[in-house]
Amino acid sequence: MGLCIPVSGAALRAGLLEMVVLGGHLLLYPTGVYQEKRSTCRETAQTSGAGGRPPVLLLHGFTDNRSVFVLLRRALAAGRLRRVETYNYSPFTRDLRVTARDLARYVEELCARTGHQEVDLVGHSLGGLVGRYYVQRLGGDRRVRTLVTLGTPHSGTRFAPFMNVHPLVRQMRPESAVMAELRAPAPGCRTRCVAFWSEFDQLMDPPGTARIEHPDLQAENVQVIGIGHLALAAHPAVTSAVRRVLDGPVPTGVARPGGAASVA
Repeated sequence: MGLCIPVSGAALRAGLLEMVVLGGHLLLYPTGVYQEKRSTCRETAQTSGAGGRPPVLLLHGFTDNRSVFVLLRRALAAGRLRRVETYNYSPFTRDLRVTARDLARYVEELCARTGHQEVDLVGHSLGGLVGRYYVQRLGGDRRVRTLVTLGTPHSGTRFAPFMNVHPLVRQMRPESAVMAELRAPAPGCRTRCVAFWSEFDQLMDPPGTARIEHPDLQAENVQVIGIGHLALAAHPAVTSAVRRVLDGPVPTGVARPGGAASVA
């Protein structure tokens, strides 16, 4: 017989884990302030990926930087099977649509450097929205094979109404113009989208907003058990699941479009 953990206990455990991850992230944060050095052609040739795997580009969230992906990047780059890069967008960004256009230029440059025609995107929180806007509204589906989002407010979040003073936060509200654009039809979108979400993600209000619910998108939603917002980008169970998503068309444990799956 399995042990049944009360919801309050599970929430406490998720909160404690979140505090541990936050502490580690604060220590690492200064290391990710600057944009990483882009690889040379020789470095790219060595890590372009066995089996033709496209490079992966990691997109951080609001007020964050690439340091949030230290563990995820290490997991995805293991065995030198794929090129993994991180993209720091400006901390002074006031419009995610501008950042999505900058991302489009970076992706073109990444494809030119690596010789690949496609890339995979992994976005945490706001980074997932930037990636989705690029894919869905700027024609990025011709370049992005797979978009993975971690704790991204796909339908908007009502968390922390006092932060509405910031334009980016206003764009993440359910009633924003950006959310209206993402709800608009997107016929023929070719990118596979996989959204990881957690009921203990305290920045998602309601938690289900981190799911992708759009009739035109090839979307899969994966529920993560007992993990908070920051931990989604660092927990071993999630990093392993993301790697499986990028390694195959429909990995074990991840539902096909229209379904749902979970990661313990």
